[in-house]
Amino acid sequence: MNIIWHGVRDAHAMEEQALTMLRGMLSRLENYPVLCARMEQHVTETERQAEALKKLLEGRDSGASLVKDTLGKATALGQALSGMFADDEVIKGVMASYTFEQMEVAAYKVLISTAAVLEDTTAMAIFEQNLTEEQDMADWLFDHLDQTTRIFLARDEAGLPARR
Repeated sequence: MNIIWHGVRDAHAMEEQALTMLRGMLSRLENYPVLCARMEQHVTETERQAEALKKLLEGRDSGASLVKDTLGKATALGQALSGMFADDEVIKGVMASYTFEQMEVAAYKVLISTAAVLEDTTAMAIFEQNLTEEQDMADWLFDHLDQTTRIFLARDEAGLPARR
């Protein structure tokens, strides 16, 4: 198997992990409507990304890695569950999401470079679209971190459940 396909399998597992993390976080954001709406949008993007990667792998006679996908989901589930016990769960969740988005950005940059060297324009187009969406999400999270923090602090100060 060409080295790029190992990277694509890793990227598919990464997107499956992202979906588990995002869905776990979404269930606890009812008091953060702007953040919740953007996270819901990114779930849709991430589902499309995972499907595009899966089809790319299937088109190359290589499927997604069940082991990597399962381990990624298990890791994400553990992260989601551990956040439930933190008083500042929303803030930690946004910070973790931002960090994860940056890892995804780096992964797609590597895949784009690899696809360019291999002159695989089909794969490159998929990676570039995914990169754009991941960078947009990372930028959005960074740009809204102050707003999310202020909402969290205001809810905490008012004695409201700041976690949700």
